[in-house]
Amino acid sequence: MSEFNELAFPKSSTNESEMNSKAPLKVCSVKAGGMMSFAIDNLGALWMWGNCPDQSSDNTEEFSLVSCPTPIPIWDLHGHTVVKVACGNEHVIALVSAGETHEGEDLVCYSWGSNNHGQLGLGDKESRLHPEIIKTFNEDCPWAVYEVACGAFHTALLTRRKRPGDTSESMCWTFGLGDKGQLGHGTTQSTLVPEPVKQLPQPVYLISVDCGLFHTSVVSLAGDVWSWGMERGLGLCPEASYAGGDVGDAVSPLLIPCNWKYGPKFRNPVQVTCGAAHTVLVADDGYKLWSWGRGRSGVLGNGDTIDCYAPTLVLWPPTTEEFEQGESSEDKAIDKSSNETTEMDGKLSLAMEEIKSLQSRLSKMERYTSLLHGSIFRKPFDEQDIPSSLQDSGTLDIAKEWDDMLESADRGKLVRMEMFYRNMLAGVKDKLMKRRIKEIVQECLQASGPGK
Repeated sequence: MSEFNELAFPKSSTNESEMNSKAPLKVCSVKAGGMMSFAIDNLGALWMWGNCPDQSSDNTEEFSLVSCPTPIPIWDLHGHTVVKVACGNEHVIALVSAGETHEGEDLVCYSWGSNNHGQLGLGDKESRLHPEIIKTFNEDCPWAVYEVACGAFHTALLTRRKRPGDTSESMCWTFGLGDKGQLGHGTTQSTLVPEPVKQLPQPVYLISVDCGLFHTSVVSLAGDVWSWGMERGLGLCPEASYAGGDVGDAVSPLLIPCNWKYGPKFRNPVQVTCGAAHTVLVADDGYKLWSWGRGRSGVLGNGDTIDCYAPTLVLWPPTTEEFEQGESSEDKAIDKSSNETTEMDGKLSLAMEEIKSLQSRLSKMERYTSLLHGSIFRKPFDEQDIPSSLQDSGTLDIAKEWDDMLESADRGKLVRMEMFYRNMLAGVKDKLMKRRIKEIVQECLQASGPGK
């Protein structure tokens, strides 16, 4: 760091820049990949630590990784401003200003690291120890890159036309390993250079992109979410595959519907992010969280540990009781004194609490219905799935509705239902058998007691 801080800014820099260079370094952004971490400081410099490409090596033809236990600067990018960075298992993608400072849409795209699947987008499979510009997104490119994400061995970028303030058109580009359909190009072939995901609808403006190990997700400003890659774009591993005819990897974008009271779109989306085998979406301007994919260890946050094939609401925000556990007695006293209300205010408060309780119960019932419906039919629950008699009159003839549903179901749906009920019946029989065995053992023990 001492060596880095002693480096002078170019002569063309202003006095303000020179003054900023004397200021303490502050981290503005961080990113972590498979076995390495990155940070961007307030001067626009990029720092790296962990299992990193050996930039000290003079042999540029032999790629190797070395352990860096403390942050080191990326010297190749000194004199430029690093705006964003993303990293996969062993490769790095950075958006860097063409000049000394970032102005408008002047970013170029650098990549380096392991390239055994073309994940650097440089047109070959040769790994790089030092950053190299991806020619598709150089200064002369008509597209401006504004978002970047890395999977284990693939990369995704979002671009827009270089027209200031134009949010009418954007494009998602992917490259690298494509064996699970994670590139969204309609095939399982790998790609050595960036190619657009052509099956995304146009015009569309994408605001966020992220990659799991082997899947990719994007969200548009209008609230549409698309995913592609392993196991129908969910990122699930093969042992969690669907029953029926809709199994396999999604090689093209699949629309992920909201299927909630707001309709098929996610209202006011903010960001989408991917774990290894699950996806989380921030929507409603940050007031709601949705998740889907592998549910082990409770990563979906919906109160369960099972896999979810459709978006489910994360239990957010926490209950009032959970917040109150973290409050000090002094805070409570201040709140009590500052929240004295009239009798009418008290009644309104009770009414609001009742509404919140009803909303919470409704949310839980919707999640339960969605999970049960997904387990049986392997598709998200939609309002159109509610029987017409229940919608019109509030009553339900279960026998008639069941017969009507069986009559209208196609073969695939009937097969899935048969498998579900067969497994459920087998579980019931198993439980009954175990209980009967216990009863027989208990009867034998009682019959063979003292004096028998």
